[in-house]
Amino acid sequence: MNTEDTGELLLPRSRTANERLHALVPGGAHTYAKGDDQYPENLAPVISHGRGAHVWDVDGNRYVEYGSGLRSVSLGHAHPRVTEAVRRELDRGSNFVRPSVVELEAAERFLATVPTAEMVKFAKNGSDATTAAVRLARAATGRPRVALCADQPFFSVDDWFIGTTPMSAGIPAATNELTVTFPYGDLAATQELLSRYRDEVACLILEPATHTEPPPGYLAGLRELADRHGCVLIFDEMITGFRWSEAGAQGLYGVVPDLSTFGKALGNGFAVSALAGRRELMELGGLRHSGDRVFLLSTTHGAETHSLAAAMAVQTTYAEEGVTARLHALGERLAAGVREAAAATGVGEHVVVRGRASNLVFTTLDENRQPSQQYRTLFLRRLLAGGVLAPSFVVSSALGDADIDHTVDVVAQACVVYRKALDAGDPTPWLAGRPVKPVFRRLA
Repeated sequence: MNTEDTGELLLPRSRTANERLHALVPGGAHTYAKGDDQYPENLAPVISHGRGAHVWDVDGNRYVEYGSGLRSVSLGHAHPRVTEAVRRELDRGSNFVRPSVVELEAAERFLATVPTAEMVKFAKNGSDATTAAVRLARAATGRPRVALCADQPFFSVDDWFIGTTPMSAGIPAATNELTVTFPYGDLAATQELLSRYRDEVACLILEPATHTEPPPGYLAGLRELADRHGCVLIFDEMITGFRWSEAGAQGLYGVVPDLSTFGKALGNGFAVSALAGRRELMELGGLRHSGDRVFLLSTTHGAETHSLAAAMAVQTTYAEEGVTARLHALGERLAAGVREAAAATGVGEHVVVRGRASNLVFTTLDENRQPSQQYRTLFLRRLLAGGVLAPSFVVSSALGDADIDHTVDVVAQACVVYRKALDAGDPTPWLAGRPVKPVFRRLA
C-alpha cells in the first residue's frame, strides 16, 4: 500500500482524478452513494480495475472490496461465466429494430428462476422498474396515492419517491402529497393508513426484508391487507433478489406479491433490471387487451443482448454453484470475526454488524451509543489504510477465507484506534479532515 510512516494511505492520483471528475460530472460520480463525500477527506480511491473480490485504484493500491457495485457484483468482478456469455453476444450485434431471440430466452430463464411471476419486462436500472410498477398499479386501480415503507432508504430517482427525502428540491408539492408512508413491521399502522385513505391507495411498495428479518406473519399480513383494500402489493427485490434466494425474498418467505422488481445482482454489474408479476396486471402494459393502453416500460437499451446474456449466466451460476448459500456462509464467517474483534478491543457495543449474512452492514456508535458519522470516518480511514474498501460488509462469492481473515485483522486494528477515541471522548484527532456525510441531506 502507498502509505507514509504513520500508516496513512496516500492517494495523489485519486485526488487529482476526483478533482477532474467534479469539474466534469455533477457530484463527481454517477451515483450519489459513490461520491467522495461518502469517504474520509482525501481518501476516496478512484478505481482502475477489479478482478474477483479485489479492486485496484489508479495509485496502484489493492483492496479487498465489499458492497461491490452497490451490491450488484455478487459473483465478483470479471466473473468468467458472465464475461464469456457477454463476449459471445458482442460479435452478433447488441440492439436491433425488432426483438431478438435473446429477449425470449432471457424472459423464459427469468420466469423459471422466479416462478411466482407470470410475465417480465426488462430495463436498465432499478428506478425505471419501480416507477413502472407504481404507474401500473395506479392504472390498474384508478387510484392516485402511493404508500411506501418509510424505514427503507431508496426506491427510485423519480419524483414519487425523491420528494419524500431531504433532497426534494425541484419536486412539486402536489406530487409529494400523493406519496404516503407506513412503518416496516407494523400491520396495525398500515391498516390505519389504508383506512384513512380509503380507496385512494394504489399500492404498497417495500423491500420485503433488508437489515432485519420480517416479523412472523408480517409479509402475509401485508398480502391480506392489500387484498382487503384493493391495492397492489409490490416487492422491491433489488437487494433481496438472489441474495435471499434465487427467487428473492418471495421465494424464501413464500408470500407472492402482485408485482416485483429485480436488478443489482441480476447482471453482476451489467445494466439490467426487471419488472415481473401477475399476467393480468402486466398485460395492461401490452397489446392483448381491450382497455386503455398503459405506458409500462419502453427503453431503447432495455433489451441489449449482452446484458441479457449476462443475466442468464448469473442465474445459471447461482443455480449450479449454490451461490446464495456461499454468500451466507461467507457473511456468517465475516460477521463472527468482526464481532469477536470488536468485543476483544472493548468496542463491541459501538461497532455493530447487522443484517442478513449475505447483506451485512455496520453501524458506528459514539460514547452515548448513538450513530456517528465521525466514528464512521475514523473506522473507514483505518480500513482503507489496511487495504479494505468497505462502505458495508456486503460480501461477494469471490471472497476467499484469506480475504475474510485479512479483513478481520484490519477491523481489529481499527477497533484499537476506535477504543482510544472513545476513551478520549472525541474522535476528531483521528479524522484528519471533515467527517463523511449521509447521502440524503438538504445542503450540499
